[in-house]
Amino acid sequence: MNNELKRLAFCLSVCITVTAILSCSDDNDDTPIDTTRNDNKNIVTKANPELARPEFPKVKGGNSIILKYYSGDTYGLNYAVEWDTEKKSQRWSCYIMVDHYHSNSDRQHTYKGNAGRYNPQTNPGNHPNEPQYPFDPQLPEQYRWSSDLFYGSGYDHGHICPSADRQYSKEANYQTFYMTNMQPQRNAFNAGLWAVMEQKVRSCTPKNIGDTLFVCKGGTIDREDQIITRIRGMMIVPKYYYMALLLKENGQYSALAFFAEHTNVNHSNDNLRDYVITIDELEALTGIDFFCNLPDYIENNVESKVAYNYWGIR
Repeated sequence: MNNELKRLAFCLSVCITVTAILSCSDDNDDTPIDTTRNDNKNIVTKANPELARPEFPKVKGGNSIILKYYSGDTYGLNYAVEWDTEKKSQRWSCYIMVDHYHSNSDRQHTYKGNAGRYNPQTNPGNHPNEPQYPFDPQLPEQYRWSSDLFYGSGYDHGHICPSADRQYSKEANYQTFYMTNMQPQRNAFNAGLWAVMEQKVRSCTPKNIGDTLFVCKGGTIDREDQIITRIRGMMIVPKYYYMALLLKENGQYSALAFFAEHTNVNHSNDNLRDYVITIDELEALTGIDFFCNLPDYIENNVESKVAYNYWGIR
C-alpha cells in the first residue's frame, strides 16, 4: 500500500471504535451480546424485499435507486446495484458466491458453469442486436449518459460483478455487461491487481450446502478527494476501488476488505495482505455501512478484525 493510501486509511480509521484494535487478530470469539438486536438494518419494502439480504449494505437513498437483475425463476437474484441517478454512476454491486447447488426453494445456484463470456460477435444468438456493453433497459434514459463514454477515454469497462463470477447461465453472464455494472478502470489495474482480487474471491467461495460468500464491491464516487477525474467532464473515475467480503461457513462468520488505489501501474505481483483492511476501516473510508443486516453482535465482531490465516492471507 503506498504512502498516500496508508495516510488516508490511518486518518480516517481514528473514527472507528476501539474494537478495531483487534483488526490484526485471528481471534474468532463470537460471544453473543444480544442475538436479536439490529439498530441499522435496511428498511425493507414490498418493492425491495431483497434489501434484507446479507450482501446488501445500508442503502444511501436520496438520489440513489436499487437495480436488481434476475436471470430467470430458476436462479433467483443474479446481482444488484445501487445507482446514483444524479452522478449517473454506480456506488456498488453486491451478490453471493457459492460453489454448490442450493435447494430449489432457495433459488440459488453455483457461480460456475459454461456460459462463456458474453460478446455479441462471438455469441450471435444471445442479444445479437446490442453492443457488448448495453444499457440497462430498466434504467430511465434521464438517469444515464446518452452514449458510452468509456470508448476512446483510455479506461476499460471495469466489471464490478465479474463475468467469471456469473457463468451459470448465458443470461446471468449477459447481465454483468450492463453499463450499470461498469466503472472506468485503467487496464493495468483492471487486468492486474483487480483481477487478482477477483480470483481471491473465487478461491474463497465455499463448497458446502448452507455456506455462502457475500460480496459487495465498487469504486469511490462520493468524495472529491477520492475521484481522479471525470471523463469528458461527466463520468466519475474513482481513485480507489474496494471489495467487502463476508463468509458464512459452518454457522460462523468472518469478514475482510480490500482497498486499493486505482493507478496505471501493474501491481498484480504485490502481496494481497498490503491491501487488506477491516470492514470497519473500509466503512470509515467510504461512508458505506456494509453488512448492516447482520445482528449487531455479529456485525460488530466480524467487522473489527481480520482472521488472516482463515482467509489464506499470508
